[in-house]
Amino acid sequence: MTSRTTTVLVGVASLFAGLVIPVGQAQQVSGPVKVVQITGLAGVKDNAKGTLQVENGRLHFVHGKASSDVTADSIQEVVTGADSQRAVGGTLGMMSMAAPYGGGRVLSLFRTKIDTLTVQYRDADGGLHGAIFTMPIGTADVIKKELVPQGAQTTAPGEPSPAATSRTSPRREQKQ
Repeated sequence: MTSRTTTVLVGVASLFAGLVIPVGQAQQVSGPVKVVQITGLAGVKDNAKGTLQVENGRLHFVHGKASSDVTADSIQEVVTGADSQRAVGGTLGMMSMAAPYGGGRVLSLFRTKIDTLTVQYRDADGGLHGAIFTMPIGTADVIKKELVPQGAQTTAPGEPSPAATSRTSPRREQKQ
């Protein structure tokens, strides 16, 4: 009886580990990527699900019949990042909070990894805007690498900024 209980516990632990540990391989973007536009695009509601694609020097987002384009040369900054979100959400996630003895809170510990893409751009009138997208892991860097050669600007970590290169060489002041 003890070995059966152990087998069941190991099986349940393996199932939850499979939910928590995602496959961390970078994806190659060959077409539109399914994303969630958190906020920032004109004419598109917040938290809109759609597809994002870089084509003809534009960042093209499509949500149903609505679409929005940002030209790559109007993009002043492209930033990628890694984040996580709840694996169990929506109605089931809210209902699980009512589980006795705090059992529903355990589900909030299970998270899936996602990439974020933040774009700062200027519109035709010179107004400054920003848009934030979430997407499957491994795709944000690929989109960024497609945007930069087409005219988008970015500041990559590790590169010295123009202000840092104009300073004199770093020397320690000697105390007297």
